[in-house]
Amino acid sequence: IQEVLHVAGVEMQLTAAVSFLTVLQEESVSIHTYSHSFLHIILQNVEHRDAGVSNAWLETLLAVIEALPKETIRHEILNPLVSKAQLSQTLQSRLVSCKIMGKLANKFEAHIIKRDILPLVKSLCQDVEYEVRTCICRQLEHIAQGIGTELTKTVVLPELVELARDEGSSVRLAAFETLVNLLDMFDADDRSQTVLPLVKSFCEKSFKADESILVSLSFHLGKLCNGLYGIFTPEQHLRFFEFYKKLSTLGLQQENGHSDNQLQLQNLEQEKKHILVRKNCAYNFPAMIVFVDPKNFHLELYSIFFCLCHDPEVPVRYTMALSFYEVAKLLNSGVYTIHKELVTLLQDESLEVLDALAGHLPEILELMTNVGENSGSENKLLAIPDLITALTTAEQRAATSLKWRTHEKLLQKYACLPHIISSDQIYYRFLHRMLTIILTNNVLPVQKAAARTLCVYLRYNRKQEQRHEVIQKLIEQLGQGKSYWNRLRFLDTCEFIMELFSKSFFCKYFFLPVLELTHDPVANVRMKLCYLLPKVKSTLKIPADKHLLQQLELCIRKLLCQEKDKDVLTIVKRTVLELDRMEISVDAFQKRFYENDLLDQEKERQEHLLLEMEQLEKEKQQNEGRSTNINNKIFEKKRRDSKTSSVLAKSITLSIPGSSSATSAGKEDKKSKLVRSQSFSTQALHPKYSTLDKCPNKSSATGYTSSGVGKNCMLSFTDDSFRTHSSGNSGNVAFPSSSSSRNLFNSTDQKSNGNKESQSRKMSM
Repeated sequence: IQEVLHVAGVEMQLTAAVSFLTVLQEESVSIHTYSHSFLHIILQNVEHRDAGVSNAWLETLLAVIEALPKETIRHEILNPLVSKAQLSQTLQSRLVSCKIMGKLANKFEAHIIKRDILPLVKSLCQDVEYEVRTCICRQLEHIAQGIGTELTKTVVLPELVELARDEGSSVRLAAFETLVNLLDMFDADDRSQTVLPLVKSFCEKSFKADESILVSLSFHLGKLCNGLYGIFTPEQHLRFFEFYKKLSTLGLQQENGHSDNQLQLQNLEQEKKHILVRKNCAYNFPAMIVFVDPKNFHLELYSIFFCLCHDPEVPVRYTMALSFYEVAKLLNSGVYTIHKELVTLLQDESLEVLDALAGHLPEILELMTNVGENSGSENKLLAIPDLITALTTAEQRAATSLKWRTHEKLLQKYACLPHIISSDQIYYRFLHRMLTIILTNNVLPVQKAAARTLCVYLRYNRKQEQRHEVIQKLIEQLGQGKSYWNRLRFLDTCEFIMELFSKSFFCKYFFLPVLELTHDPVANVRMKLCYLLPKVKSTLKIPADKHLLQQLELCIRKLLCQEKDKDVLTIVKRTVLELDRMEISVDAFQKRFYENDLLDQEKERQEHLLLEMEQLEKEKQQNEGRSTNINNKIFEKKRRDSKTSSVLAKSITLSIPGSSSATSAGKEDKKSKLVRSQSFSTQALHPKYSTLDKCPNKSSATGYTSSGVGKNCMLSFTDDSFRTHSSGNSGNVAFPSSSSSRNLFNSTDQKSNGNKESQSRKMSM
């Protein structure tokens, strides 16, 4: 290798660098052998004239330093570093020395770093080349962590302050970023007297003369504001917040300039920079909520949040979608105020934004619906329909695109919906859509994601009728489908059923449909079934499922005897051996299956609980319906009592005087019958009561004959008062029942022997 590398080209050099690193990572040789045989080759090529080759060998060297013992590092790397960092060495050599120093700072004690490395660091900070000053400036962070707080304050901070005023913009930028990253190592005095003035000057220059620092400043602004929060005066606090507001809309309100080509090119570069600044503002938005206080979000930050979520550039909206969950967590009970922006991002035209939002979608939705309701249930109720529409639209857009991974991710995240919205909403808006995806989509991962999510929906569905309907569709359209692809998906779905449901549920609905596929005409289906049979057998409990075990053994025997495909037969024989080794759980708990049995028992308990809840809801609805009917009956009774009293009064005045045989017992009988007739006042008049074909054949207590009663019936029905009452109710008149009617008409035909008796009869009615 040494002979070849001496004259090798770039590609071989790069390959050798990667190979040497692989030998180290895989520990192909001992570290002693590696340092003896490989290290000097790496050190020779680190300063290669080609920058790409040099960087590749340098990456290998930095990785090797982590594994080498201290003595080897001291003799082979640190001692030669003193000469290579001198100003007389090449630029490439000095740049390599800077990066090596940053790595060595974590390998030695503070006093060794102070004695051997810090003098070299000071020398490189004063280097004539700005590339060297920039490089060593970025290594000061690692050196500070190695030497501790005290030396950082006395040695590193003064160097950083000087580099922050450097004439090179890249040096100033590196100094600014290192200052921000080292904020935690500075005390309050250093922050207020040294760091804060530097930061203020950076902010002032960024808009006026030095726009190169603007992108970096916008990226670190959140960390900077929270790091200096304790030393800000109210005026400074407001100034930094206003600065952030200005950055968040940078480039959106500018007017178009001239159409000169050079100006357009400059404007294009400037526009890219402005987009990057707004993207960084979106990245820092959660930090600014902490800086301003979540209580002031609606007043101070909502307008910025709205602008960033509706930004015309995709990278900005993408970053907002990534940080949306952090924002929702910080707002806590006030999260309902940003549900419109969630709907906006779900309906975004870019699928990248949707993909970013989907990462924490379950947590966001849970915060929206559960935490938001504490602040106002009305807001929650208003948010839900918008969310459902946005979720369905997002899924359909992902389905019609070529980005199937986004679609798969979205379907997996939609499994959280049973904890967010009602069972009926899921059934009508999402569940059937999942079944359609399984049947029609061509991408296997998407189909599997839809199948699992459908099983989750089925698991938490609260209506037995709907569950049975879905199970029937799964068996008929997948398990018994014409396409072998659908039957394969049925077996995938059964795996998810076994994972999510209890053993008894699977045995009740899916055990036999699965076994039917042993007769499938396609070998791939039978093969997949054979792989699944051990899981199927594990769902059985003896002795309750003894008949299912017999069915399983019968199917396996048929496969062994009748299978003609050699690949399937090989798998069947392997499966038989595995099934023979399996132990079936019994109804009672066993030690070896204790955890699984507990888990299965919990699933079964939850399934029974769903059935009980459904029964309770039905009883509650019936009780509510019954109470409504009772209230309606009471209302109708009161309304008709007033009409009945006037009708009866008229009919009594038309009664024919009869014998004086009406006793006080007869009066009581009439009163009780009238009350009974009123209790049936809500019933509609049966057709047989509208004719005179049937009249009572028996006489009443007063001893009238049936013919007399018939005449009295004729008299009562032809009376004007009854005719008026009937027409007023449009033919749906409520009359007393047949027995009550007969007694009532008989009672009105009884004769009285005096005014006193007639008056008492009227009063009793």
